[in-house]
Amino acid sequence: MSEARFEVDPWTIGIHGLDADRLAHEESVFGLSNGHLGWRGNLDEGDPRGLAGSYLNGVFEEHPMPHAEDGYGYPDAGQSVINVQNGQIIRLLVDDEPFDLRHGELTSHSRRLDLRDGTLTREFDWTSPTGRRVSVRSTRVVSFTHRAAAAVRYEVEAVGGACEITVLSELLANEPLPIVHEDPRVQDLLTEPLETVEADVVGDRATLIHRTRRSGLTIAVTMEHHVDGASAATTTEADEDLARTTIRARLDPGERLDIVKIVAHEWSSDLSAATLRDRAETAADAALADGWDRLVDGQRRTLDDFWACADVVVEGEPRLQQAVRFALFQVFQAAVRAELRSVPGKGLTGSGYEGHTFWDFEAFVLPVLTATAPHAAEQALRWRHSTLGHARDRARLLHLDGASFAWRTIDGRESSGYWPASTAAFHINADVAAAVLHYVRATGDVDFERDYGLEILAETARLWVSLGRHDADGAFHIDGVTGPDEYSAVVNDNVFTNLMAQLNLRGAAAATRRHPDRARELGIRGDEPERWDAVADAMHIPFDHSRGVHPQSAGYTDLERWDFEATSQDQYLLQEHFPYFDLYRKQVLKQADLVLALHLAHEAFTPEEKARAFEYYEALTVRDSSLSASAQSVIAAEVGHLELAYDYLAEVATIDLDDVHGNTHEGLHMAALAGGWTAIVAGFGGMRDTAEGFLFRPRLPSRLARLGFGVRIHGETLRLDVTQTATTYRYSGGDPLRIRHFDEEIVLEGAEVTMPTPALSPPGARPTQPAGRAPLPAGEAFDQPAGEPG
Repeated sequence: MSEARFEVDPWTIGIHGLDADRLAHEESVFGLSNGHLGWRGNLDEGDPRGLAGSYLNGVFEEHPMPHAEDGYGYPDAGQSVINVQNGQIIRLLVDDEPFDLRHGELTSHSRRLDLRDGTLTREFDWTSPTGRRVSVRSTRVVSFTHRAAAAVRYEVEAVGGACEITVLSELLANEPLPIVHEDPRVQDLLTEPLETVEADVVGDRATLIHRTRRSGLTIAVTMEHHVDGASAATTTEADEDLARTTIRARLDPGERLDIVKIVAHEWSSDLSAATLRDRAETAADAALADGWDRLVDGQRRTLDDFWACADVVVEGEPRLQQAVRFALFQVFQAAVRAELRSVPGKGLTGSGYEGHTFWDFEAFVLPVLTATAPHAAEQALRWRHSTLGHARDRARLLHLDGASFAWRTIDGRESSGYWPASTAAFHINADVAAAVLHYVRATGDVDFERDYGLEILAETARLWVSLGRHDADGAFHIDGVTGPDEYSAVVNDNVFTNLMAQLNLRGAAAATRRHPDRARELGIRGDEPERWDAVADAMHIPFDHSRGVHPQSAGYTDLERWDFEATSQDQYLLQEHFPYFDLYRKQVLKQADLVLALHLAHEAFTPEEKARAFEYYEALTVRDSSLSASAQSVIAAEVGHLELAYDYLAEVATIDLDDVHGNTHEGLHMAALAGGWTAIVAGFGGMRDTAEGFLFRPRLPSRLARLGFGVRIHGETLRLDVTQTATTYRYSGGDPLRIRHFDEEIVLEGAEVTMPTPALSPPGARPTQPAGRAPLPAGEAFDQPAGEPG
């Protein structure tokens, strides 16, 4: 875990000074995105850097999938995100000295990510080795209003004496990702994935068009500039992998050169290079015509609208306030203009996980988007719908009915070669279905349910019927599957999977009855809804009566427990020190599995069952996954262990700002960032989505004086203001909204309603974790020294 270094401020993430060893971490934190386009927070001049990063959502290179031994159904091709043409680069020469942070004298250097303006600002003061001094301010945006465009405003001022300024503004292709693969076929493809199609210059506008060598995707990137503030000479040239605009000016003391650089990005799998060039150049022209001030104003207006509902207000914990806003900002910007794309596990902030989307998008990220930016959630669900063709093909390959969504993918095709964790992890299909059901209940979007949701629900329901079996007593079992926990694999009757499949089946049957005409168009047979309900009713949910808990899967509680006392702390992550076959046959959890079911299928458990199960699985969960702490926080709060829930919240809230897992340099943990919001809203807010409407059970840990948050329900905003003793509800809608506050139904209609918080029954002794795996106390996580705002 890295020491916290960012200034504590409620609306910004800032840092003073420069540490080359931490650049990769900071580049992820300072990454900007709009869901279509992502720029890592690289320094303008491109060097030094940790990892170069310019990404387009959905752009990847395909490569052979090496297998130790071939097997039926194994994917034969993998997918990896690549860097597209990089338009971030702006190099500076003062007289004839190249600006380099490692030479000359750097008097000051700071960077600041503004969570309300959607800008990344960098300021530095530098004296060249020959004594020429300049002050530079660089401000960067990835536009929310111009989907294809990013922009940089680069201002150079001469300080103390006159100087000659040369700015080299570049587009650079084939910057390698830090991927080293043992298969030279894969390494060669990923080292230089782009082949040149065109390199065009018209006046001072340059466009590079490239195509991926194997996946056949065409990418066009255009750059244009507006120069102001000094008499400058400008020339532009382009070659296969490099376009450069050179801007030269002489500055007198106090004089400033002001450059606005617009970079527009388009890509397609089927459009011609000429069409993409026209689109990219048109997008650049439109952004340049709007001008810098309008671009920045568009960022602020978009974020003002988002924060009006989404903002979480925390009193009593400044670092938590900052961290939760940072998390919400990152989740929002990862999806706001994705438009028929998903959110990869790292968003567009790094190349970790090879740029793949996993099940945790639907399980962790989509609930946050549904509650705060439902338009983005709808687009992401429509992307899943667009991959149904691949999902149907995958199901047929596996000799199953319906559709089987990819566990790990970029374009909808399965891209994991490790089948116990991918092919067998069928729960992803129920996770997608659950996201559909939650989105429709929260938004009331009947059109989406009819046009897209029903088909997803029906095809996944068909999968479950063909995947499972009835025993002699009529109970329905799902054998040979892998649940969320990655230290267990290929088990029978995983409780999470069975319960989520049950919700999927019932949801599909109900949606079919709501849309009979659409059901007929989709070829849903008249007897299928009844069968889906019957299978859901017969679903076997194992229970260990001797221990009084649900086993994670059939027979799980009878397995030998992992020897935690004999496991040293330097042997975590366990997967890096022990063979999977040993992990698979012991009681040890990488991440919440049954505990996640306690949240997402909450109506299937009694309060007593939740309390016993949480205690049991706390003693087995080592949290080698970033997905675990938020689920554990939610259930800890529900069963009354508010301080333990707060400790878990501290871990998930600081996961990237403090680099808790030591791998933020690969990109941010988008699902964990979303999990921080969930730990607050579903944990301390007690929010649950039920068939009868929304339920809230708000309670605060001792360190929080007040908590406020908002969610969108049917297009309107419901805000909660929670104190230690009461909760005030405010609803912006004109129609009455019925919700439950603990066990009492209330109707929100115009006026705010304040409800008292019932007394908390003592929850018993605090559950224990495996030796050395307890979460860091929140006080240590939130109170450790960090920078102060400038």
